[in-house]
Amino acid sequence: MSQKIAKHKQPWKPEELQKLQTLAGKGKGLKEIAKALNRTEESTKDAAKTHGFSIAKAR
Repeated sequence: MSQKIAKHKQPWKPEELQKLQTLAGKGKGLKEIAKALNRTEESTKDAAKTHGFSIAKAR
C-alpha cells in the first residue's frame, strides 16, 4: 500500500497564497485552483475568503 502524506489542516505557505492569488486573478474556477494547489476545495475557498481573493463562479 502506498503511503500518502495528508495535508489535513496544514498552514498555507506564502508561495501557495501567491499561486492562489494568481490563479484567481486569471479567472480560474475553484475546482481547478484546488487541484493545482493540491488542496481541498473547501480549504481553497476559505483561504481565498480570508485573504480577500475572489474566485470565479462555475458557469
